[in-house]
Amino acid sequence: MSALLPNNVRKAVERALRAKTGSTIEIVDCQAITGGCIHPALKLATDLNEDFFVKWSPHAEGDAFAAEADGIQALHDADALMVPELIGYSEPGQEPAWILMEFIPHGKPAVDHPERLGDGLAALHRSRPEPYGWERANLIGSLPQCNEVMDDWPEFWWQRRLEPQVALAHDRRMLPGRHAEWTRLEASLETLLAGATDEGPSLLHGDLWSGNTFAGPSGEPVLIDPAVYRGHREVDLAMTELFGGFPARFYSAYENRWPLREGYRERRRAIYQLYPLLVHVNLFGAQYVDSTTQALDKALRAV
Repeated sequence: MSALLPNNVRKAVERALRAKTGSTIEIVDCQAITGGCIHPALKLATDLNEDFFVKWSPHAEGDAFAAEADGIQALHDADALMVPELIGYSEPGQEPAWILMEFIPHGKPAVDHPERLGDGLAALHRSRPEPYGWERANLIGSLPQCNEVMDDWPEFWWQRRLEPQVALAHDRRMLPGRHAEWTRLEASLETLLAGATDEGPSLLHGDLWSGNTFAGPSGEPVLIDPAVYRGHREVDLAMTELFGGFPARFYSAYENRWPLREGYRERRRAIYQLYPLLVHVNLFGAQYVDSTTQALDKALRAV
């Protein structure tokens, strides 16, 4: 077990479990969980026949795990969809770093799984805190995500989302040229996102693709790995249409709970998809450049 779970991480996790439950709990086994691309992830078995989930890093990781814990707790408190219960996490700067939460086993999706996910996401978005942004920075993948709050949504979308990723991609010579197009898009966002401004902010998952949701033990939808902030609800929906997409029944259920405003598919979807596409350019390279430039061209056609 020590090869997967170093002794100092095990002791810290057992202390967190004791603080949470009031009982002495010993970890008796651990299994690696595949699918994560950044930190080792493990299923922990205990002597009380309860399982838990831990991610850890040998490095301090700044406040990355604290920020993730904050997002998990925000989604859990919204009580719209199943989210793992947070147990504990290392203090910022502590080495090694770790985050511990409830382990939710994967199950067979229920017959109405897409509908429950769509309806639950709309319920999550009905959480209407203000203003745009979040009280702390967090991560999108392994990239920093600035959430400094703003009252103006088009300005937030450019200054906190698109501009940093465009600048990083240009610095890495991943997006040659196109400066005039990005400038044109920036100048047009106030008009293109007018409908979003009218709706105001919602609590967002922030990184909602098919790999960050699964069916729980009773077939219910579960959300994991958020990059939360307050933003326009269509941001989450736009991302669900990338990287494999979600079933049509998911979108129908969402709109049954909260119909989309006119202009999402014609104007705003491409603008919102630019952010995760740029993130993928900066994380994974040139294979996402064509998709990004196509989304930029589509967004500009609405100008």
